Amino acid sequence: MWVYECHKMDFTKAEKLESQNEVQQPQQPTKGTSFFRTCFNGLNALSGVGILSIPYALAQGGWLSLFLLFLVAVLCWYTGLLLRRCMDTHPLIKTYPDIGERAFGYKGRAVVSVFMYVELYLVAVEFLILEGDNLDKLFPNTAFKVAGLKIRGKQAFVMLTSLIVLPTTWLKSLALLAYVSAGGVLASFILVICIFWVGAIDKVGFHENDLDLNWRGMPIAISMFAFCYCGHAVFPTLCSSMKDRSKFSKVLLVCFITSTINYGLMAVMGYLMFGEHLKSQVTLNLPIKKMSTKIAIYTTLINPLTKYAIITAPITTAIEETSLFRNSRSLSILIRTALVISTVIVALTIPFFGYVMAFIGSFLSVTASMLLPCLCYLKLNKAARKMGLELIIIVAILVAGLFIGVVGTFTSIKQIVKHL
Repeated sequence: MWVYECHKMDFTKAEKLESQNEVQQPQQPTKGTSFFRTCFNGLNALSGVGILSIPYALAQGGWLSLFLLFLVAVLCWYTGLLLRRCMDTHPLIKTYPDIGERAFGYKGRAVVSVFMYVELYLVAVEFLILEGDNLDKLFPNTAFKVAGLKIRGKQAFVMLTSLIVLPTTWLKSLALLAYVSAGGVLASFILVICIFWVGAIDKVGFHENDLDLNWRGMPIAISMFAFCYCGHAVFPTLCSSMKDRSKFSKVLLVCFITSTINYGLMAVMGYLMFGEHLKSQVTLNLPIKKMSTKIAIYTTLINPLTKYAIITAPITTAIEETSLFRNSRSLSILIRTALVISTVIVALTIPFFGYVMAFIGSFLSVTASMLLPCLCYLKLNKAARKMGLELIIIVAILVAGLFIGVVGTFTSIKQIVKHL
């Protein structure tokens, strides 16, 4: 899905070094990524597994909830701009934790980092659930025997997937996997085309659904919408890597418009095709004998296999840096293996793709994508605290974020406990 970069920085020492440096160095030619490359990386950050559940989210909330998808997109685009403005307050800010530290000290860095790591961990869990659900659809009634114990269906595929991704987590250099996982943008567009093909060419058809609004399903719907736009943790890294940082606002606009069109098309087509019968992943509704279905599912399966190691790498790196044996290769493998095993246990215990996604969206994504950018910006920019249109907008985002966070988190946890 995306790669987070978390480097510790002592701003006080850095500022002293800057002030002591009296001789100005000649300017070097600016190096960094181009506008279009940054747009591609930004789209890859926003093009995740959320596209599989966007039709289900629309089915939960009804047609009018589509307006909330666009509203969440606008709010998250605006908070992305706030992060960009936060970076302008100090030249040494490179990552999201740097912004948290600049605003609230080391406690701010810790809070931002914790939300990032927990979100990454649960996304890794979602990858395993996704693989188990879709492989079980492709190969129903499959079972394996392990030490005399017979493991069937989704559970078997979750464990098999973990064995496949385990060696990739041991790699220190993930350059090749990062290159392959960048196909997430292409995979999202292929998936939309396949869904259209199933509906129009394979004669599943598009049918009208009369459900305009479902208040009971609204918390789950808007929580899933928030999950789809949870790329903020990587935005500062993308911005700092650009040749011309002044164009990053345009990058955000391109990324959010493109991803919202893609999400909107998928939501509308999926809902028209399957209505209230939609499952948490639209691929699980597709007729299995059709070639377009197999292409859609195989496309869906490839990305988690390549992204799992990249998603978990920041977590394992953070753990290893705090270890007494940080240079021990065997300890590194042990830590990474333990992390994979823990995600398998969680995936087998809570195999509810849609409700786990709703929890991530309402609790973690809302906090990282709506609340923290606003709070950091208000802390770093005194002018923004004066009464005016900007302050009103920020306060409105904070109120909306808190409401979505509280209601969505309560509803998703309630549904998880109920299904357990």
